[in-house]
Amino acid sequence: MSIIPQSAMVKRYNLPVPRYTSYPTVPFWPQTIDLQAWKDRVKRRFAVVNSNRGISLYIHLPFCESLCTYCGCNKKITKNHGEETPYLGTLLEEWKHYRWLLGEAPVIREIHLGGGTPTFFSPANLDTLLTELKREAIIHPGFEGSIEGHPNNTTKEHLEVLHRHGFKRISYGVQDNDAHVQKLINRIQPWENVVNATINARKSGFKSVNFDLIYGLPGQTLESMMLTLQQVISLKPDRIAFYSYAHVPWTSRGQRLFDEKDLPNASLKMDLYMLGKKRFAAAGYADIGMDHFALPGEALFEARAEGKIHRNFMGYTTQNSGMLIGLGVSSISDAGNAYAQNHKTLQEYYESVGKGELPVFRGCMLDDEDVRFKKYVLDVTCRGFVKPEPADWNLVQQLNGNYLQQLENDGLIVLHKDSVEVTFLGNHFLRNIARVFDLYLLRSEREPKQERKFSQAI
Repeated sequence: MSIIPQSAMVKRYNLPVPRYTSYPTVPFWPQTIDLQAWKDRVKRRFAVVNSNRGISLYIHLPFCESLCTYCGCNKKITKNHGEETPYLGTLLEEWKHYRWLLGEAPVIREIHLGGGTPTFFSPANLDTLLTELKREAIIHPGFEGSIEGHPNNTTKEHLEVLHRHGFKRISYGVQDNDAHVQKLINRIQPWENVVNATINARKSGFKSVNFDLIYGLPGQTLESMMLTLQQVISLKPDRIAFYSYAHVPWTSRGQRLFDEKDLPNASLKMDLYMLGKKRFAAAGYADIGMDHFALPGEALFEARAEGKIHRNFMGYTTQNSGMLIGLGVSSISDAGNAYAQNHKTLQEYYESVGKGELPVFRGCMLDDEDVRFKKYVLDVTCRGFVKPEPADWNLVQQLNGNYLQQLENDGLIVLHKDSVEVTFLGNHFLRNIARVFDLYLLRSEREPKQERKFSQAI
């Protein structure tokens, strides 16, 4: 093994690579869907997992009062809170369509509220939403409720309603505390608001208060990042997601509003990440994998230690129900061997649900090979060890050429006769290692004139 200098490592592995919240990844899905095939796979999967594992629900709440220019999520910018009621009515109607399809009471193991800004919605409307979602359903004994909160508008009333419905985890979008960076990304968020939101969540009974940070934002420096890290660590969040900024202006128009010259280059971006990683380690946080850190004793830490951690469209989770139903505009559902995505515009979403249809517009039906390689990608990102079936291993070696040997020479993996083991250093490059098992990406790279689909790995 001959580990190359960090500057050369950054240059070598700073490639366009997926984040692997699914496999196959979304850009490779067909732009249509066989609706009946989707329904059939949902029903079959539900029959297998519901009674013992339960199901997960992801609820997309898309409204934000202002535009954060770095954000690549599906959202609608508005200050009109009159939008809340018709949206929730349509979302609950969509849930009724699924309930009718499933045919029996669902066992709900997990509900995650994402956005957008879920706390754009009033506490009363969130109460109504959660009450109706759980009506005539069975709540799993291991139920986990979680929400993405905005420190500027998450109130005590929000937290009390959520806790009453069994929510014990909240992730606050902190991103960066530097005033100059906040101005560039149009997210003005005083540190006092983060402190108050954290205190209020803990007082309300939340057991896990998590912070989302982003490195690679315009205007970030090592000095400004150090101050952000010091402030964040002082509050001892239970988990920290330290995300790499994904620059995809070809799909997220808001990212065109700042000057790309303000973005840290790949070398500085890696330095920012390593600074964060070192500071987290010094503060007692364990590296869970792919941008996530947790304190010992936290549920994600325990799941990682026990080999039970899972990864889906919401990132890392302790819950692996085996079936995820996404409700709301642009939401994605996962039936184990099939994916489906809802319409991306409110108008199309409203119209589809209003016609009594499931509002899906595209998806991906996985064959047996897809299901196996989906597991291999999860093994890389969640367990750091992969042992493919012999025929699959031969295929991986053929498609990757010398890349596997390069990864080992650079100290990122250990190659065994029939398996791959991720090293400590390799945890910094999980996206690059998971790429080894991405047949769609590997095969597409052999085709000429491929349009850009993914953000850089670093």
